[in-house]
Amino acid sequence: MSLLLCASARAEVLHLATGDDYAPFTGKALAGQGMLTQVVRAALAEQGMAITLDWLPWNRGYLKARRGEYDATFPYVRSAEREAEFLYSAPIYVTDQFVFSRAGDRIELDDLPAMAGRRLCYPLGWQPPAMIQQLIEQGVLHRHSPLGLQECARLLLLQRDDLFLADQRLGESALRATGAEPSAFYRSQASFERNTLHFIVSRQHPRAAELIERFDRGLEVLKTSGDYQRLIERYAE
Repeated sequence: MSLLLCASARAEVLHLATGDDYAPFTGKALAGQGMLTQVVRAALAEQGMAITLDWLPWNRGYLKARRGEYDATFPYVRSAEREAEFLYSAPIYVTDQFVFSRAGDRIELDDLPAMAGRRLCYPLGWQPPAMIQQLIEQGVLHRHSPLGLQECARLLLLQRDDLFLADQRLGESALRATGAEPSAFYRSQASFERNTLHFIVSRQHPRAAELIERFDRGLEVLKTSGDYQRLIERYAE
């Protein structure tokens, strides 16, 4: 597949991939296709770049971006494996992950190491926090990986899974989509260490460093002008 940057009459065009069902960050049916889609689009526009955006399953989009079939993908947290394959932008969002469980079975972070056999729902292609990955590898938690977080919220409600992990906004948005009363669920009091979400470009891309530098410049303009905060607050309800 041909890469990369095409010239249009007024702007370069980047070909990007992302995944659906990641409300409020990305989603085909969301206003503006999601909060971070809006941030990415605006940051690149500040640098004279337009985008095309393909919606793919997370794993497929990641692999295609890694091979250079897309100029970039987003939003991704840092991991050693990914950093070996991609360059990362400055953070486009800072996220605190919480444990979500049922109101009748409240789970806190301190409970997890003693919860042998519990069923964790964590979507395919998502990178768990280090503590959670260790518990999965030890067999303490059994990971189930559907395609999206809304499915995790539904399975939690049906008692087919016991917990899922998500940023507060992301988790609450998924729970609302089930149509259940908020009182049916519980969010842990404590969160994991903060994660940052990023725009990433494959190290195989011939202009990887340039694209990251230009994206970061555009993002900084958004933050300095106040436009970034206005975009974020639009999705804060």
